[in-house]
Amino acid sequence: MNKRSVVMIASAAFVLSASLAVYSSRAARNSSTPASSQTVRINSLVAGPGRVEPVSEDIKIGSELSGKLRSVNVEEGDHVRKGQVLAVLENDDYRAEVLAAEAAVRAKQATLEKVLNGARHQERAEALSSVREKEAVMENAKAEMDRRQKLFSAGVASLEELERYQREYGVAKAQYQEAVEQHSLVDDRAREEDISFARSDLDLAKAQLQDAKAKYEKTLIRSPMDGTVLRKHHRNGESVSNSSTVPDPIVTIGDKNILRVRTDVDETDVGRVRVGQQAYVTADAYPNRKFWGHVVRVGEQLGPKNVRTDEPTERIDTKILETLVELDPGSQLPMGLRVDVYIMMAGSSTLPD
Repeated sequence: MNKRSVVMIASAAFVLSASLAVYSSRAARNSSTPASSQTVRINSLVAGPGRVEPVSEDIKIGSELSGKLRSVNVEEGDHVRKGQVLAVLENDDYRAEVLAAEAAVRAKQATLEKVLNGARHQERAEALSSVREKEAVMENAKAEMDRRQKLFSAGVASLEELERYQREYGVAKAQYQEAVEQHSLVDDRAREEDISFARSDLDLAKAQLQDAKAKYEKTLIRSPMDGTVLRKHHRNGESVSNSSTVPDPIVTIGDKNILRVRTDVDETDVGRVRVGQQAYVTADAYPNRKFWGHVVRVGEQLGPKNVRTDEPTERIDTKILETLVELDPGSQLPMGLRVDVYIMMAGSSTLPD
């Protein structure tokens, strides 16, 4: 072995010895730290991953009717009020149904009023005039018949002539009776059954109008609450569907005035978490900042993880208890941001660095 090889071996041995010395020194310093301090820090907190959401949770707003969007009137980040029209479907056919139903209601209303009010004054006067006319004709026919009766008795008029005037009187009398009945019908009050039928007909028309209006109203997609548009899923001209199996939201809104974090508490820690406990969250996007809050809800049933950290060592087969932490007013974090949640146990004061 030459001299150069001996030098290289000696150098490597020196470096290895120095590294072992440094490692031993650090291990000695770490072992000098009291074990009780580490235990206090661990036992004073329950930690878990979480995701930021609005206090209202995410409200996905879709359409009760399938169709094409005429307009979507909001953009992401817009503040909306309860009842505000967020989007409108193509609705010309529904609007036409409303107009037709309104016309039907007006027609049925006029029919009812006519039944209730009876005939107009002009119709009553015309019917009375007809009665008087037919009465005059009848009296004239009777007079002629009586005269022919006398002439027949005197042997001046023939039986055939007498019978002809008797027939004329009979026709005139029948026409008079018909005119009297017509006048009585026009002048009399409406029958109760006629009034009931007209009112029922009007009620049916009104119900059909309300149905048409309800269908038209469903083409106007309104906000159910005050909030902020978090996501816009569709644009003008796109089609939307109403499906109970495949949701098709148009927009997602939420109330951002108060933020909450939905966190996964490991099943080994569920006995330590209570409503009202103080908590804080941290996020990689906001280094060296803590956002404080408190626990407002603790789940009742264990389930699979909701939030993944994407860490290679993360276990996904453990059970968790879903817990909600409400952040203090004024906290500003993006919706859906993944954070780390630290729930403080009662009486704890030692926090991690």
